[in-house]
Amino acid sequence: MNRKKRNAILIAIAAASAGVAAMTGISYAVTRLMLSFAIDRKDPPQFEKRRNAFAGSDELKRVFAEQKENAEKLASLPHETVAIEGFDGTRLVGHYFRVDGAKRTVVAFHGWRSAWSRDFAMIYDFWFSNGCNVLFVEQRGQKGSSGDYMGFGLLERFDCQSWVNYLTERGDAVTPLYLAGISMGAATVLMASGLNLPDCVHGILADCGFTSPYAIWKYVTEKNLHLPFTGFRARVASDICRRKLNNSDSHYSAEDALRCCRVPVLFVHGAADKFVPVTMTYKNYLACRSEKRLLIVPGADHGMSYLVERDRYEREVLDFFAYCDEKEPEPVKEET
Repeated sequence: MNRKKRNAILIAIAAASAGVAAMTGISYAVTRLMLSFAIDRKDPPQFEKRRNAFAGSDELKRVFAEQKENAEKLASLPHETVAIEGFDGTRLVGHYFRVDGAKRTVVAFHGWRSAWSRDFAMIYDFWFSNGCNVLFVEQRGQKGSSGDYMGFGLLERFDCQSWVNYLTERGDAVTPLYLAGISMGAATVLMASGLNLPDCVHGILADCGFTSPYAIWKYVTEKNLHLPFTGFRARVASDICRRKLNNSDSHYSAEDALRCCRVPVLFVHGAADKFVPVTMTYKNYLACRSEKRLLIVPGADHGMSYLVERDRYEREVLDFFAYCDEKEPEPVKEET
């Protein structure tokens, strides 16, 4: 090979290498931006305006307006604002509402980049009217609670345990206790089901929860952003997650926890959910080794099941309460 050809080949190799390096750098930057949007505390610019733009149809705009009105009403009702220290020292805030003649207490966890008064604006009166004290939790990394990052359930499951311990130590909480969550809040309570929860926890209500942080990031990246989430990008995402959250279990899932669950679970999901696919609830349901129930609502989008089939939803929850109130948690069944 003469020198001219050799130099041409070397130049081509160098150019290709530079191209690969550039593409790798771009992929890393995009992945880092995506993870920042997913877990960093600070809302991206114009996030609330974009959220409102998602309303789309006149019917959804009406629902969102009613939700906003109810959220303001809920937040204005007399209640006790409480604060605890989480497992890692993070200051966590909650809003404790008590009703006359309470039969049970619900600990409620809102979703990703949301708020307690917004996510439970439509259902709170149903809970109050049916003998439920409710502790509405502000999830870490959001609103009044401290923390630089949201953990997509990886950290919040331990916060859930801390809130349960807080209520049991108060001595004035009405038992039994129920853990309830919507979206990321549902993933939180489902992941908490694998922890050593006290026997006063009698049931879990999980509405449109995902299986794992990794799974929902992959789904949103591929289905909504039309980008691959395998290989390099998946490894970068896992590495960033581990470092920011200081948590080595970046692939821990609700399915893992539910294989150790000791209390009954009511799984709810809208069949038309475009954000968290209903298949994730089916997977969680199949993994659950405790007693379980499943409510799938046709035509309901993300977090809309209660609005689409309110009567059916309420019947299922009341029946679940009636069954679980007197039932003690059972030991995990041995593998066969």
